[in-house]
Amino acid sequence: MITIAIANQKGGVGKTTTAINLATALAATGSRVLLVDLDPQGNASTGLGLQSSQRDWTSYDLLLGEGTLHDCIVDSDVPGLSLIPATVDLSGAEVELVGRDDRSHALRNALAGSAQYDVCLIDCPPSLGLLTVNALVAADSVLVPLQCEFFALEGLSQLLQTVERVRTRFNDALSVIGVALTMYDRRNRLTEQVSDDVRSVLGPIVFDTVIPRNVRLSEAPSHGVPALIYDHRCAGSAAYIDLARELIDRLPKEEIAA
Repeated sequence: MITIAIANQKGGVGKTTTAINLATALAATGSRVLLVDLDPQGNASTGLGLQSSQRDWTSYDLLLGEGTLHDCIVDSDVPGLSLIPATVDLSGAEVELVGRDDRSHALRNALAGSAQYDVCLIDCPPSLGLLTVNALVAADSVLVPLQCEFFALEGLSQLLQTVERVRTRFNDALSVIGVALTMYDRRNRLTEQVSDDVRSVLGPIVFDTVIPRNVRLSEAPSHGVPALIYDHRCAGSAAYIDLARELIDRLPKEEIAA
């Protein structure tokens, strides 16, 4: 199973939208996909139509060892896509994990041996705390959604430093699989400037595909379905399909159905 953490400590950059729609696009290729909601806000769970009352076992239970991987996985309405949901209880996990020897490896240990899936995507919280560290330790690589706004590069530098520290101390196989530019508005000159700056600094690590500002992407979560199902013809859905193709090209070919 290839595990990818979708991370950025800045909120509102499109992490959850990216996680949901990439997971849907990968499932559409025939891959068996597991999406782990590791954000106490539980937006990925809501975006896949899972109401709070349906979240009996969650990522909180998985991290604390109170539920097995089998207990916590639920099937979504998207064929081939399963979910480990989250609730606000997860916000207390960082405090409860602090005293444990395996506090940085709890998620990695819990996901070990999950051979029934080809790809696992982890939707991280908007912070660089212990939950995100757990995701980075469990992951093979990191995908960074980056909003096309002024402070984007400043926050990216901090995230990349954290990735490097985790790679050095806990997970020497960790790498950045790519940076995805989100909320792209061609009418805004600043957007073009940020895009040019990011590409000049990071080069080919930045995906060619950009995710535009799109009303349908914003509307889809309120209907409990990914944008790719809500309106597969909209510009946002088309962009996520293209991004999924690029992502697949960067994955080891023997590990994923394409």
